[in-house]
Amino acid sequence: MKVALVHEWLTNLAGSERVVEALAGMFPGAPVHVAMHRGNLGARLGLTDVRTSFLQRLPLPHQATLPLMPLAFEQFDLRAYDLVLTSTHACAKGVLVRPDALHVAYCHTPTRYLWDMAPEYIESLPAVLRPFAAWQLHRLRQWDVLAARRVDHWLANSGEVRSRIRRWYGADAVVVPPPVDVSRFRPAPADEVGPHMLVVSRLVPYKRVDLAVAACTRLGVPLRVIGDGPERRRLEAMAGPGVTFMGALDDQRVAHELARAEALLFPGLEDFGIVPVEAMASGRPVIALGRGGALDSVLPGVTGCFFPEPEVPALAAAIGEARTIAWQPQAMVAHAAGFAPDRFKQRVATVLEPLLAARDAQGSKAPSEPFRGVAALAGGA
Repeated sequence: MKVALVHEWLTNLAGSERVVEALAGMFPGAPVHVAMHRGNLGARLGLTDVRTSFLQRLPLPHQATLPLMPLAFEQFDLRAYDLVLTSTHACAKGVLVRPDALHVAYCHTPTRYLWDMAPEYIESLPAVLRPFAAWQLHRLRQWDVLAARRVDHWLANSGEVRSRIRRWYGADAVVVPPPVDVSRFRPAPADEVGPHMLVVSRLVPYKRVDLAVAACTRLGVPLRVIGDGPERRRLEAMAGPGVTFMGALDDQRVAHELARAEALLFPGLEDFGIVPVEAMASGRPVIALGRGGALDSVLPGVTGCFFPEPEVPALAAAIGEARTIAWQPQAMVAHAAGFAPDRFKQRVATVLEPLLAARDAQGSKAPSEPFRGVAALAGGA
């Protein structure tokens, strides 16, 4: 069976790239098709065959090539492949596959700047560009719906994303949480855990770090903020003396801080959220907005607690509640283990096995290699 992988682009390392890394581990040697590839990211992920589109030759960041992305993915020739797996949050799902091939899309989210965050995206642009941007997004939404119809089966990284797929594309999806490298994290000795809260986030408006800063300032609770972004100056201006902005840190220092915070604050509405699972793997509870992807990872009273509304009083009350609970670090570590890469591979393989078996039973063109079941698909994981 010939397998091809498709991903939006390889320009920086984030959660979606970890999904591609895991899928490539399931199907060694499968080519990875991307709009563009910058630096040595493919090699860092162990990808041996990265194939780029014509956009690779343009000296532009990937954001500037958005109007050309549909054309770039439609021009990949995937006729030789029996199974096409796309990792998508934008245009990768729009590839053209053989009629009898199986196309399964792992969706990180339907394209946010086309759908649920379109108004925020347009408002972020200079006023003179907004009419053109609105027209361009309208045209891309039309293509996006058409491209979604090319997918045979959807995987969603959370229940939140599953509901968006249903709303925007009219399709159902199986929830498969993304892989998290929980092996990099471990609890700190109890005497090293400080009385401070922690945020690990890009400092952009939709992450709602302002809620964490305002709530901790109101309560007089120390807060450390790891990350950087355009919101930093505004957040620093509203922060009390107990809030420390640490900027962007390397992975090792982030792991150190996660294990030593009293709790992680996760105040934004996220597609899934990798950092809460990393905090649990570090033995620390998560105080999260009770919406979105956090609902798929946080167990109330065991690995954290929720606050109901994105408001400062609600978060402040949740912080007070969390400080009264005798958290059990090992219970958090055990829960986080369920999101390890091997578990991700097993879940994907369990979904794919009946789909491929049904495809073969329907008398489709014989695959170039026989289908061998879950163990073969997951690389023995």
